Amino acid sequence: MNTYVGGLLTTFAYFTLNLVAHSAAQKVYNNKNNINEECMKSTPLLKKFTQASIIASSLLFSQGSYADTILHAFNWTYDDVATKAQEIADLGYKKVLVSPAYKSSGNQWWARYQPQDFRVIHSPLGDTNDFKDMVNALKAKGVETYADIVFNHMANESSQRSDLNYPGAAVLATYAADSTYYNSIKLFGDLQQGSYGANDFHPAGCITDWGNPGHVQYWRLCGGNGDVGLPDLDPNNWVVSQQQAYLQALKTIGVTGFRVDAAKHMSNYHINAVFNNDIKNGIHVFGEIITSGGAGDNSYDSFLAPYLNDTGHGAYDFPLFASLRGALGFGGSMNQLVDPAAYGQALAADKAVTFSITHDIPTNEGFRYQILDATDELLANAYIMGRDGGTPMIYSDHNESNDNNRWLDLYKRSDIAGMVKFHNAAQGHGMQVMSFNDCVILFKRDHIGVVGINKCDNGQDVWVNTAEHNLWWNKNYRDVVEGVDVQNINSQWHKFYLPGRKARMWLME
Repeated sequence: MNTYVGGLLTTFAYFTLNLVAHSAAQKVYNNKNNINEECMKSTPLLKKFTQASIIASSLLFSQGSYADTILHAFNWTYDDVATKAQEIADLGYKKVLVSPAYKSSGNQWWARYQPQDFRVIHSPLGDTNDFKDMVNALKAKGVETYADIVFNHMANESSQRSDLNYPGAAVLATYAADSTYYNSIKLFGDLQQGSYGANDFHPAGCITDWGNPGHVQYWRLCGGNGDVGLPDLDPNNWVVSQQQAYLQALKTIGVTGFRVDAAKHMSNYHINAVFNNDIKNGIHVFGEIITSGGAGDNSYDSFLAPYLNDTGHGAYDFPLFASLRGALGFGGSMNQLVDPAAYGQALAADKAVTFSITHDIPTNEGFRYQILDATDELLANAYIMGRDGGTPMIYSDHNESNDNNRWLDLYKRSDIAGMVKFHNAAQGHGMQVMSFNDCVILFKRDHIGVVGINKCDNGQDVWVNTAEHNLWWNKNYRDVVEGVDVQNINSQWHKFYLPGRKARMWLME
């Protein structure tokens, strides 16, 4: 687990301890060690007649054009993102989420989540000028920039000093020693003075009651062993005004989306005070509220549902992630993915940011049990990129988790690039599930494409009435995941073959 480095303790190490402490009270899904330890072996071939007739009209979905794929360029330098702007655009990504941009110290990834000063952008990822250049480079290629926002707390510098003055005397001295440079990268404010003092924080004290929103939102995230925790900001008028000034500065630079980090630990009052209508105008805002499931799960009912209702923001779709883990896991059924939103096990399409992995999961010991088997992760990506619902996010890092480069350059891997291509082509087209059983789900996006996912070892034949489902004849439907399989429909009944442990995303040529 992450520990003290340079006097700063990772925010997400706190989450790790918290999850472990609270896990007994939460619904825990299949451990990765049990996932697909054996697949269902006795499922018969799907019948020649499609099961679509038993699927209600409620399985028809649609969504607007807002759902462009987000590339989460986790812990990338701003220069690196700018350099790859053309490549990112060519791959079909329309938005890039970058790591927090403000004053922070330390080379570890988690140090980016420990803000020292919002008035300048200065960290190992780059400075304000680098950030502006990145935004402009992406914009020139038709790609939007999303920023990760950390407003719950400031950096834990208790090992260095006892006061709560931010950015602190040492940082202010650095500003003074090179005032020309720091004023040139200033976003707002007066760098000769501090930004926050002791009156801008909640009283010291660590969260202990993880099911109590008041406790979770007004006390500190602590790391145990006497750690005093991350200083928790009080949403007084001064704090709110400074946070709004920061957001407005990012908007002026050209940022069009905000990910609200640790939103679970902020009161909805605080969030709504900062993200007023002026700030939200023209901006996609979504919060990070980690839950163990959807409706009926305490973490969903106590935190995520009120957040969605009270703020109008979007959020990471942890309920859908739990549904994916359940469906793909040992003993699960793909029928869980037919319409999970109808049962509160996925967020509404216009609120959801969907994913198969987030940066928290592999980089923190308490979350690593949620890592999907590599094949299951591919199947999950096919589902979120193929379905009509939410804004999909693809994660790509620099091996911060030490998982043998598993997500290094994932964004440009050929199968992922094919999925992005499918998503872009199918976006705005309705979805209809055509067939499903424990092992398989097959759905279409109008006549544009067909997605088939088989979680089991054995191959499956799926027969579809092409006339009923308006699939066009004498057209090639080519799989974009592996790029080889081509389906040419030329009769009313057509057989789609789904190999074991594979996904097919056939796109009409």
